[in-house]
Amino acid sequence: MLGSTVIEINGIFLGVAILVSATGARRFYAAHDSVRGLHNQTLTDLCALRRLVSQHARSVLRPI
Repeated sequence: MLGSTVIEINGIFLGVAILVSATGARRFYAAHDSVRGLHNQTLTDLCALRRLVSQHARSVLRPI
């Protein structure tokens, strides 16, 4: 592991983006049930990964 970045929304810890290569690829380690479906998802852009995780979590956590 080269480094990691915590991903959270509204104080809810969703998981960690783990830097897996020098090219900037990051693998998502899901820590919250709302984003389990994205566990091990890999993207080359941290902002895109954060956005994907946040959108997924918000769609699951959104009150009906």
